[in-house]
Amino acid sequence: MHNRATLKSIQAFEAAARLSSFALAADELFVTPSAVSHQIKLLEEQLSVRLFHRVHRAVILTDSGRHYAEEIGAAFARIEKATRDIGRVAKSDILTVHSTPSFATQWLMPRLARFSAQNPDIDLRLNASNDPVDLTRASVDIDLRYGARKLQPAGTLVLDLPSETIVPLCSPKLMEGPHPIRAVADLKHHTLIHSENCLVGWRDWMRLHRKTPLDISRGPRFDRSFMAISAAADGVGVCLESLLLVQRELDTGRLIAPFGLDGLRVNGYTLNLLKSSVDLPKVKSFQDWLFEELG
Repeated sequence: MHNRATLKSIQAFEAAARLSSFALAADELFVTPSAVSHQIKLLEEQLSVRLFHRVHRAVILTDSGRHYAEEIGAAFARIEKATRDIGRVAKSDILTVHSTPSFATQWLMPRLARFSAQNPDIDLRLNASNDPVDLTRASVDIDLRYGARKLQPAGTLVLDLPSETIVPLCSPKLMEGPHPIRAVADLKHHTLIHSENCLVGWRDWMRLHRKTPLDISRGPRFDRSFMAISAAADGVGVCLESLLLVQRELDTGRLIAPFGLDGLRVNGYTLNLLKSSVDLPKVKSFQDWLFEELG
C-alpha cells in the first residue's frame, strides 16, 4: 500500500460490506452509489487487493474482502461503543469514595439522597472497608478514615472532620424493665456492649465515674460500630458509641441516651484526598457538602 487508506474509503467499504449493496450504502452515507463505488475502487487500488466481486448488479465480498470487513466492522463497533461511553461520562462525573463500614452505613448512606439531589451530575461510588487506601495508587478520590493518624504518602491532604461525642446508648426497652437506667450504678444490672475499634471505651468512660465501680470485663464485643449499635437497638445491652453514628436511631426512638447527650469528645474521622485533586469540581462538591452536613 503506497498511500494511507482514507477514512471515507474505509467507511464506504464497511457500509457496502455490511449491507451487501453499493446503493444501500450510498443511502446510509447520504452520497450517490457512484461515489461509494469510486471510494471502494480507490481503496482496492491503495490496498492492491480486490475486495468485491462485481457480478452484474450484485456485489459479493472476496475472501480477502470478507476478512477485512470483519476487522473493520469490529473496529467501527469499538468506535461506536467509545462514543456512547464518552457521551455518558460527559454528562456525569464519577466520584469514588472509600469509607469505614460504620461511617458509610450509619452516617453516609442515609444522606446520599441529599447529595445526589444537590449534585445530579455526579455519580457516587461508595466502597467500605477498614483498610486504608493508598490514594496515589488506587482509583479512589476521597478516603474517609477513622482512628489514629498514620504517615501518608507525599501529596496527600488530611482534613479533620468535626469532633464527635461518645455517650452510653440503649433501647428504650431497658427503661421499662425491673432495673431502669436512672444513674450510672444502674448499669451493673445490664450488659455492656463493647466496640473494639472505638477510640473511647468503657474504661475511658468509667474514669469520669470512679465512685461507681462496674465490671467492664464482660459483655459482647464487636469490631464494627454499626454492629454494636444494632445490638443495643435490639435490646441486647448498653453500648458506648458516637452520636454522629446514631442520629437515625435517636430520631426514630430505637435508641435513647439515658444520661443525656453530653459525653467524651474525640476527633476520630479524617477526610483524605490528593492535593492534586482538591480543585476538581466533583471532589470540592463532596467536601463542601460533607462539612455542611456535619456542621
